[in-house]
Amino acid sequence: MSARPRARGPLVALVALFTAGYLAPYLLPTVVGRLAAGLGLGPSQAGLTGSVLLLGSASAGFTLAARVERIGPRRAARLGLLAMALGYGSAAATGSVPLVVAGVVLGGFGSGTATAVAASGIAGQPDPQRASTLGLLSVSAAAGALYLTLPRLGGGHALPLLALAMAAALVWPVTGRLPGATRAYRGAPVPEAAGPLPYRRAGAVLAGCVLCWSLAQNALWGVSGRIGTGQAGLSEVTVGAVFALALGAGLAGVTAAGALGSRLGRAVPIGAGTALIACCVLLSAAADGLASFATGEILWNAVYPVVLSYLLGLAASLDPRGRWAVLVGSASSLGTACGPLAGSVLSDTAGYPFMGAVLAGLLLLVAAPMTAVARHASGRPLVPGSIRRRGGAPAAFVAGASPTPTALLPQVGAPEQQIAPIPAPAAARRRPVRSAFRLARPSDRA
Repeated sequence: MSARPRARGPLVALVALFTAGYLAPYLLPTVVGRLAAGLGLGPSQAGLTGSVLLLGSASAGFTLAARVERIGPRRAARLGLLAMALGYGSAAATGSVPLVVAGVVLGGFGSGTATAVAASGIAGQPDPQRASTLGLLSVSAAAGALYLTLPRLGGGHALPLLALAMAAALVWPVTGRLPGATRAYRGAPVPEAAGPLPYRRAGAVLAGCVLCWSLAQNALWGVSGRIGTGQAGLSEVTVGAVFALALGAGLAGVTAAGALGSRLGRAVPIGAGTALIACCVLLSAAADGLASFATGEILWNAVYPVVLSYLLGLAASLDPRGRWAVLVGSASSLGTACGPLAGSVLSDTAGYPFMGAVLAGLLLLVAAPMTAVARHASGRPLVPGSIRRRGGAPAAFVAGASPTPTALLPQVGAPEQQIAPIPAPAAARRRPVRSAFRLARPSDRA
């Protein structure tokens, strides 16, 4: 009873921090569109500004992958939120293109810092899959509300940037629930924190595949509006309505992923979901009317967050300290940054159907290694009750409840250790072991 309320505080803070950090990529289409309309930038210049934002986010993740505990989650989170508020706020307050770009870069670095702290903390939760799902559900709901609200408040580039700065300010109070720097870091170094990354080969394969996976997703997302208005012949209002329905489908998909949990494991949702996304990409890229365009976009946005939640859970399971979760999230941001440019080049060169075929092939190509990592290299969490002592309480429960130093005990969420059998000596095998106690016979009691 006493441990559960303490666990809720950090989880709420991590989900809120996850929402603030991931909100910038979710709002990227409207940020790029408002920059083009409000500052007179061309489509390629506005897209490059959005890519610079995401590159700043990815660089923060790669920089802080193994340093969150040393800095302290609370301090790192507040530094990231402060960079978001200053960067996005200053970009919204000026009309100078160089100052806007500088503010966007600073804000992107803050978003990446917030995401890194959230990913590192979520990896240490007893159920990182559930925590990732809650974060995706929260950011999807926030982005959907902003997509419905911002058009009613007027135009200009300031509104979406102010929304990102306000999100950082709203999340700031809950950072007090995050832990500070580990005491051992103030003096001697902690060997566990400086230890090597587990599952190096599997983690590197997963990070590279997630980079390509995110690139394919955002290559289509960056030109979806042009496909709807240009190739499918739809009005801008109709395309906006389709996107609103697609975001609602994303919320339903995240909810379904949270309800499903780990019942199917991770390999089936990742492999089958990526294959289904490839089919949706083909359908959307070749759409020539409302039915095909709406079906592809809505189904794609329903499946995408489901697969993403399992990928984040898989990355968290590879290292309970959260380093692979941060690195894989940064690789996803890097792919997100390169996606719009890749989609524009492919569609301008050979048309939308050819672009869809290339992206679908890329998705199918990375589905196999991601599924293999999920099947063979996923760290199994140590949960209460998984190890029992003879006649005693679960070892994981003892580790969580005892005041003994936790470095000597199994940790909840740590990879399960293999037990090696120890053969008994030959003399011990030949000699029968007699009990030191014997049962009393009826004659003895008399």
